[in-house]
Amino acid sequence: MTDAADRLIRTERLELPLLSRAQLGALAAGDGRPLAAELDAAVSEAWVEEVRLLAALRANQLAERPQDEPWLLRAIVRSEADAPRAVIGYLNFHAAPDERGWAEIGYALLPEARGRGYAIEAVRAAFDWAAERHGVRRFRASVAPDNERSLNLIRKLGFVEAGAQWDAEDGLELVFELDRWRTDGT
Repeated sequence: MTDAADRLIRTERLELPLLSRAQLGALAAGDGRPLAAELDAAVSEAWVEEVRLLAALRANQLAERPQDEPWLLRAIVRSEADAPRAVIGYLNFHAAPDERGWAEIGYALLPEARGRGYAIEAVRAAFDWAAERHGVRRFRASVAPDNERSLNLIRKLGFVEAGAQWDAEDGLELVFELDRWRTDGT
């Protein structure tokens, strides 16, 4: 069972709520209305379409591996006082850390939310949460070679390229690793 401290990660401008099994199911069915009501935040159709397949995958994963729950899908909610609350992206680890202690991160922002530092703020907060709550300090990210925004983000965080892999869905990905995360962001 996931405790309250694992359910919500907060930053200065964002909230990263862990999505429940029911929320994942509604999103997988293409319905963002329950999530919008529960988060008291706008949820666009574009975001629901962006996350729909991933929500279905994570719902199935949760049924098979309940221990992965705190590591799975989180909405990225803009919670700044001077802007309307809105879901602007998502973040998740692919699973609980592996036997060597590595956790792989994935994230996406809606196009209109890019270029404002939200992604790096969300990823740093997720890494801090993983380190402080679960003692995880080793992270991995797989990025398409032409995804300049993600490449810039992971380089700013100190990741180093560790190789490449072929993903059946996404094609060629460069694999990056960060071996020692400190909660001061370095």
